[in-house]
Amino acid sequence: MRTAVIGGSLGGLTAALLLRDAGHDVAVFERSPVALTGFGAGIVAHEVSLRYFLGRTARDPDAFTIAVDTYRLLDQSGACLYEERVAYRFVSWGTLHRALLAEFGTERYFQGVALERFAQDDHGVDVRFSDGRSARFDLVILADGIQSTGRAQLFPQVEPVYSGYVAWRGTVEERAIPRDALARVDDTLTYTLIPSSHILVYPIPGADGTVARGRRWWNFVWYRNVATGAPLDALMTDVDGVRHAVSLRPGRVQPRHVRELRDYARANLPAEISDIVAATDAPFIQVVMDVACPRMAVGRVCIIGDAAFAARPHAAAGTAKAAENAWTLAEALVEGGDDWRGALERWSAHQTELGERLVARARDIGEGSQFRCDWRPGDPALRFGLYEAGDSSIWTRTTRSDPAWWLRRIRVPGV
Repeated sequence: MRTAVIGGSLGGLTAALLLRDAGHDVAVFERSPVALTGFGAGIVAHEVSLRYFLGRTARDPDAFTIAVDTYRLLDQSGACLYEERVAYRFVSWGTLHRALLAEFGTERYFQGVALERFAQDDHGVDVRFSDGRSARFDLVILADGIQSTGRAQLFPQVEPVYSGYVAWRGTVEERAIPRDALARVDDTLTYTLIPSSHILVYPIPGADGTVARGRRWWNFVWYRNVATGAPLDALMTDVDGVRHAVSLRPGRVQPRHVRELRDYARANLPAEISDIVAATDAPFIQVVMDVACPRMAVGRVCIIGDAAFAARPHAAAGTAKAAENAWTLAEALVEGGDDWRGALERWSAHQTELGERLVARARDIGEGSQFRCDWRPGDPALRFGLYEAGDSSIWTRTTRSDPAWWLRRIRVPGV
């Protein structure tokens, strides 16, 4: 089928790669006129997020992901509330995007081309873009993120719902972190739980994608409650006085808010964590929201990733969900054959259920930290996971020697 993927982020690129590999004619349209970077922020490298590289390329994930073997939960004083062995891997958003784009190439990846509107009938979908071009496709995949233009047309009643808190994020070069602070967090995913808030820190590849010690970066994510209305408006107004709805990129946050963040960190976080916050030159902000669509396929138009379901980051499965949407969609179309309509309906039902469960689970984790204050150290429900808590632990070198091992870890529906 002639297919348009609207959105060239991680989910969109994964869908484009899989459909192209299945023999479809695929073009990707990304509205951003500049290269996507994700501000260099870190994400969990779930199995399904790396499945394309493991199964279809010679790329070694050891070369662009970083493993940690310990999860640690601290209290405000720095005392350890809980610790366990884990098998998590982390990657920067930008590193993963560059790797996917390198596999897809740029010939059919159109930068700076936004969706304007679409109209479908029984035989195809007419799409008009912001640059004035129009084209007709057999299938359209909306992967244009939490501010999806396509979703606004497909489901005008669905809008992002503010959670009541934001995520302050930042990345810092490993060599800029004080040596004693680095020694206390090295090889760990470290959380700190304070009243009505929590922060986590972990290592990610450096700016050039390196995973070498001393050249890596460290990533922090700090969830802080901000009342809707004037407080949120003030925080999300940039240095030029422009109010932003979803995020403020590095360098755009007003200095007074950055100063307050660092001062609060020094007064309320353990030294090793506040040192990382203090060493970060340009922290940025993402507003935490929920998005949930009633279904993921309407005729010849599909919607995936954050455009369909945006879950709070606490389950660390947003990127994995987008990849899972793409993999199961491609598999459904292959297995469905000529009955592509039925295949899309079955795919939609399965992946909509996944999205609903993930949004609900991530919401419960966030409410427990930020408002109920009822987190229990060691609670297995707090573990990272896509289909269920705890399914994000990734392979070891010994398990990776079995080529089928990672496939058994991924739930692929029989659609």
